[in-house]
Amino acid sequence: MQFLAGVGIVLAILVGLTYLIDVVEMLRNVVGKGRASFSAALMMSLFKLPHLMQKILPFAFLFGAMFSLTRLTKNHELVVVRSAGLSVWQFLGPAVIIAALSGIFVVTVYDQASSSLYSQFERLQTRYNTGKQSLLQVSSEGLWLRQGDQSSQSVIHATSIQASGAQLQNVIIFLYENNDKWYGRIDAKSATLKNGYWDISEATVTTLDKGSEFHQAYRLDTTLTQTQIQDSFASPNTISFWDLPGFIKIAEEAGFSARRHRLHWHSILSTPILLCAMVLIAAAVSLRFTRLGGVSKMLIAGVLAGFVLYFVTDLSFALGISGSLPVPLAAWSPTIIALLLGLATLFHLEDG
Repeated sequence: MQFLAGVGIVLAILVGLTYLIDVVEMLRNVVGKGRASFSAALMMSLFKLPHLMQKILPFAFLFGAMFSLTRLTKNHELVVVRSAGLSVWQFLGPAVIIAALSGIFVVTVYDQASSSLYSQFERLQTRYNTGKQSLLQVSSEGLWLRQGDQSSQSVIHATSIQASGAQLQNVIIFLYENNDKWYGRIDAKSATLKNGYWDISEATVTTLDKGSEFHQAYRLDTTLTQTQIQDSFASPNTISFWDLPGFIKIAEEAGFSARRHRLHWHSILSTPILLCAMVLIAAAVSLRFTRLGGVSKMLIAGVLAGFVLYFVTDLSFALGISGSLPVPLAAWSPTIIALLLGLATLFHLEDG
């Protein structure tokens, strides 16, 4: 109960601060530029909050465990427990079990709700920041891409994509005029994105007024860029843990790199072990120092441990996304390092 109370208090404080900071950022980016109302900014931050909670949960367990262990030590409760012959591994057992069960809950249940709400946040963010909806959708039948302006629209379907979004294979393009009125289609073997246009090869152009015409090479104007296509690819934060494997398979079959999504899936899977590692690190930096009266040292050690974990995680993820490290190694190495560090320190301090 002491551990649950400590984690709950720290989590509530961190969530409150995070939401406040995010609301201020939304007000500056959205409301300050006249793109949305104050209530819309609050709603966007609220949709984003579960995702942010998932990010700060390890730190809540770290500082919450430090808080509860320090409190038990000051009340001499742990002194009594130790005098009764219980080791640090025995009285940390309930906290580790709670951390593991919390991590399993995050993986199996919480992440699904978090990803759904984050998807709503991204829709609102796209609408208020750019005035446009997502350009790209990927399914088992291929990919769908929308382009156009106020006078005309085009919906592009392709079975696969190459060159990081610059080249499409087995293309069908549906052409629309004002008010989404269909007036033709283009069937082609491939389409390559150039500067300001699609270079379409072996195209059969069918329109209402001219019928069908074959073109060895055909040019369709576009305002899309390769960066816009890549940025429109679904964020891994909007896809739940259970749906990610299927999405990764479809994306890779379509020709997209799903390295970010694989990394995200492995990082979610490692959550139970990471939360257990936070409890062990908290015990390692708090028990010995508080017994010797070094509360300030304990706080500094805890903050330093959290900062190092954050830095190592970001560095490892960056190396994983760039391909410098295998995805499983990049996702699991921060967790394994934290777990081994906590275990080694406790073995050294408590068992000699």
